[in-house]
Amino acid sequence: MRRRWRSWRFSSLSMPIGGDVTVTDRFLAIDWGTTNRRVYLLDASGTVHETFRDDRGVLAVGPGGFAEEVAAIRARLGDWPVIAAGMVGSQRGWAMVPYLSCPSGAAEIAGALHEVAPRTWIVPGLSDPRGDVMRGEEVQLLGAVSAGLAPADALLCQPGTHCKWARMQGGAVAAFSTSMTGEMFALLKQHSLLAEFLGGPVADGPAFAGGVAASADPALLTALFGVRASALLGLRAVEDSAAHASGLLIGSDVRGAGVGPGVDVYLLADPMLGALYTSAIAQCGGRAHLVDSHAAFVAGIAQIWSLVRDH
Repeated sequence: MRRRWRSWRFSSLSMPIGGDVTVTDRFLAIDWGTTNRRVYLLDASGTVHETFRDDRGVLAVGPGGFAEEVAAIRARLGDWPVIAAGMVGSQRGWAMVPYLSCPSGAAEIAGALHEVAPRTWIVPGLSDPRGDVMRGEEVQLLGAVSAGLAPADALLCQPGTHCKWARMQGGAVAAFSTSMTGEMFALLKQHSLLAEFLGGPVADGPAFAGGVAASADPALLTALFGVRASALLGLRAVEDSAAHASGLLIGSDVRGAGVGPGVDVYLLADPMLGALYTSAIAQCGGRAHLVDSHAAFVAGIAQIWSLVRDH
């Protein structure tokens, strides 16, 4: 029998999800990405009671295997309601959950949770009308604001394989864009003419700063070819090539997002990428503020849960 997937809307709810749920009940939140996932046992206040991370991302779960994965998580952490976000809601995941169009905030997302099994829901991703999509990042963005880690009106950045730049207005995601910055660097290292020159370390320093400075020239593709030429001609040490190429790409990313003098950017990033983007933003005249992405996710998913339960 074919299962009919359902999306909860506030108008169809007659009681909080899960039936008799009190304000002290706990729930399980899963940040379920392509290659990894992080699971949290939270209470209504957003306090983390237990958490673990593993490599059981959506690509590691076979067709029809998601229900078993959730059952295993409940066996480990308790038989609580589950809210999952990220690529679990994509065509590669448990079910293809429709995107919500921007602008969207926590209330809109809470009103469109997608039920895939008893007491198990998936958070919808967001789409930008200009032609862009995200899954999972929206929870961090909303959580950064709800936890007071970023202002309600702000420019947020989530560096990574695909870097997200989001404009928050009134605590909602008003618009966003995606840059293939990290993926481009990985492709250059593995498959391009530059590959043999990009084995050196990538860190903030003169070579990286030189790349950021050179990114002011709109001829990015020409500058990238110059990474190889400069090494061959002895104009730059081969071991500095990777840092310089990284500076070119990150600098172009930062400038493309409109970062200039006096612009504040709130970074949800790991320490390494956070340091590189902080340096590039400062070099472009902006000010970077580091935000704990895990704390932002917890705050965002707790806000979504509380909105549904309090309805």
